Amino acid sequence: MMPQRLALFDLDHTLLPLDSDYQWADFLARTGRAGDPDEARRRNDDLMNRYNRGELTAEQAAEFMLGLLAAHRPYELAAWHEEFMAEVVRPAITDRAIELVDQHLAAGDLCALVTATNAFVTAPIARAFGISHLIATDPEYRNGRYTGRISGTPSFKEGKVVRVRDWLAGMNLTLADFSESVFYSDSINDVPLLEVVTHPVAANPSPALREIAHARGWKVLDLFDHLEDAKS
Repeated sequence: MMPQRLALFDLDHTLLPLDSDYQWADFLARTGRAGDPDEARRRNDDLMNRYNRGELTAEQAAEFMLGLLAAHRPYELAAWHEEFMAEVVRPAITDRAIELVDQHLAAGDLCALVTATNAFVTAPIARAFGISHLIATDPEYRNGRYTGRISGTPSFKEGKVVRVRDWLAGMNLTLADFSESVFYSDSINDVPLLEVVTHPVAANPSPALREIAHARGWKVLDLFDHLEDAKS
């Protein structure tokens, strides 16, 4: 039987009180795995600031973020990601975020994590939340190595709408097939997907998204007392 409701979740600053992409790059930099640590942190901070202003393209982010994957063997990356999960991600997962996801899973809703962060970083995080469907920016992988390039449509801004529709089409479904569809996000970059669901929720919204949510009558949900990455 087809689920009646669709629940979509952004990840960074939505289910997590941090940005997993930013924190992964910072983790590699401070552990000496991203070249010059100071230069890596400078580029990481610059990308975060541009993202928060809504000025970053997926290709600009990929040049640095996916380049970090291309520089190392998958075996090394996998071992480091286990450290990253233990040190950074799992301690940041809150009971309130788990409860939000569990409510939808227990209700039988079709759930997916829809994030701009690449699938290498986010697949273990989706599993930690019990979400089996992941729509993320896919890093290209050839001949046993990441290439540093994006594969297919990035899950970013309008690309999230494209990717969600393509994912549903693969199951012979459309957004219109659901009695309700909800998307939780903190970011102004996610307005395109928030606009196409029946129940947009501004979760821990940035000031820019909070303003839009109030103007449009969207629900606002604050899951966290604080956020660990600066954002506008």
